[in-house]
Amino acid sequence: MTGIDVMPVVGMGGIFFRARDPDALAAWYRTHLNVGAGCIGDPVATANEGVWQAQGGPTVFAPFSADSDYFAADKAFMLNLRVTDLDSLLNALRAADIMIITNAEWDHPDVGRFARIHDPEGNAIELWEQASPAA
Repeated sequence: MTGIDVMPVVGMGGIFFRARDPDALAAWYRTHLNVGAGCIGDPVATANEGVWQAQGGPTVFAPFSADSDYFAADKAFMLNLRVTDLDSLLNALRAADIMIITNAEWDHPDVGRFARIHDPEGNAIELWEQASPAA
């Protein structure tokens, strides 16, 4: 490792982005993905009105090439959310008339399964169900 001898960063502290209607977008994320202030992803965590208590697990931090076609060229970021039971979530999203994109090439037995949706402001959200550990 170069630069520093210790790793002072221990996790993602927040994701902040601009929105035309922040209140409506926050409500959409809470309603359809149970994400955002006041949501509890970890059932053991204590609720805090202003904080989303996410369940522990891996977080990928990866800048993409400016000419990547993995997500829209006019967007600077794409959210990737770890999920459990992707099929049930996709069924609920379909019932709410939210368009879902899947691509067999995105899935990998060692990494997991993926699907993509977009929020009402056009931001891509990748839903990732991790591969089950080998038995």
